[in-house]
Amino acid sequence: MIQIYHNSRCGKSRDCLLFITETGKKFEVIKYLEDIPTFDELTNIIKKLDIKPIDLIRKKEKIWIENFKNLQMTDTEIINAMISNPILIERPIVINGNKAVIARPLEKVITII
Repeated sequence: MIQIYHNSRCGKSRDCLLFITETGKKFEVIKYLEDIPTFDELTNIIKKLDIKPIDLIRKKEKIWIENFKNLQMTDTEIINAMISNPILIERPIVINGNKAVIARPLEKVITII
């Protein structure tokens, strides 16, 4: 089943949700700001995306700039920062089986559904 890690306040995330809805395929919405992924879940998402943890960070977020930007952090520390501050997680993330994309631009979703 398709999963979308969604933030309803984000226009790109809302557009992605609408796009997936219009496909008629079954999907699950995960409101990651409320249902914060565990360390293992986030690690698994990062593996499916085939990126480094730093590449999942929203680097323009005030929390990142003020608290983490100038630190030398391990991958584990970066993942823990996202768990403690889920607003730092880039969105929307769409997962379909073992494939995942950050749906920016939206057209990336087509490659996995």
